[in-house]
Amino acid sequence: MYTVLVILILVVSVLLGLVVLVQNSKGGGLISNFGSANQMMGVRQTTDFLEKATWTMAVILVVLCLMSSMSIKSGRSDGAQDTQMREQIELNTPAAPAAEAPAE
Repeated sequence: MYTVLVILILVVSVLLGLVVLVQNSKGGGLISNFGSANQMMGVRQTTDFLEKATWTMAVILVVLCLMSSMSIKSGRSDGAQDTQMREQIELNTPAAPAAEAPAE
């Protein structure tokens, strides 16, 4: 489940980045290169669509991140595996050498 969420987060992040780059900013943005889209839908409708797409992608990204966070916490509830890992760590950790008494 976690892997699927991470893949969806990556896809939404890339799409969100592309939508933001296409938007018309103070510097002109990449939307000026898409003149045919402006003629077909109108400048205002294109801007509205891109703004709605940005907000939608942002909300989807937040929801997916929260879901992945919850799936990590629920995935760690396996106590047997945790105990097994602790035993492995204790077996592989060397004991600390005994401190020698200072010479007088």
